[in-house]
Amino acid sequence: MAKRLAIISCVTAAVLTSPLTFGQPQKAEAKEAAAPAEVPRHDISGTWTPAIEGSGIGGAGPFSAPSDGNHEPPYTAAGREKMKAYRPGNGMYQNAPPLINDPAVIYCDPQGMPRVDLYELRDTHIVHETAKTFILYQYEHLWREIWTDGRPLPKDPEPRWLGYSIGKWEDDYTFVTQTNGVDGRTWLDKSGRPHSEDMIVEERFHRVSKDLLELTVTVNDPAMYTAPWKPLDKFRLRLLPENHEPIEMLCSVSEFMLYNEHMKFGNPTAGTGGQRPPQK
Repeated sequence: MAKRLAIISCVTAAVLTSPLTFGQPQKAEAKEAAAPAEVPRHDISGTWTPAIEGSGIGGAGPFSAPSDGNHEPPYTAAGREKMKAYRPGNGMYQNAPPLINDPAVIYCDPQGMPRVDLYELRDTHIVHETAKTFILYQYEHLWREIWTDGRPLPKDPEPRWLGYSIGKWEDDYTFVTQTNGVDGRTWLDKSGRPHSEDMIVEERFHRVSKDLLELTVTVNDPAMYTAPWKPLDKFRLRLLPENHEPIEMLCSVSEFMLYNEHMKFGNPTAGTGGQRPPQK
């Protein structure tokens, strides 16, 4: 366990000291309308990883909109009110460990969508099938299914951790998804931004070249934000070799308990620190 905690500490230190440039889209190497001839059409399959090492971790908020006081989204009054109950461990509203009440941190809850894109985005494997596309995430070993058979988003869906997703090709090199029905207990990102269960998330995967993919995430949630906003804007991912093997990153409750004890997080069961199970 000491070794695991040491690894976590090293990763944290790397995040805090890496010379990353936040709050702006990464420069594209080609216009979205075209791609080199060798790029396969209607294909973003393969294993992708952030082009800049560490840029997908997003502890203090997503790469294009960090929680630093300069990139805050356009909250509604209801959005700001919902945030008052959140006590994140990162960003401009950071709390001491005993006070953190992030469900993904203290309960090992699933991150939800779009947080799977905005926090700990590491190696990401994409697979196409006839009627759906799968996205598999290294962190927590989660996977999503995106229906591509022409169905619409469900109306008034039963909330799910990762919601319901549909996708289509906008052009030969741009795959666009929409997701709704995300469980309201999840946080939008690690810095404690909120969302409602009426939120719709759009992802745009644009293949710039054979080895470069750009991901743009747009959040449309009128209950929480006065306008759509982009936590990721042309975030760049590079293609990894076919024989690349991602390391295992699972959320083990028993190990999480030891980690929480080491970090001196409050005990959510006993209520020390004021944590309570998240409310919808």
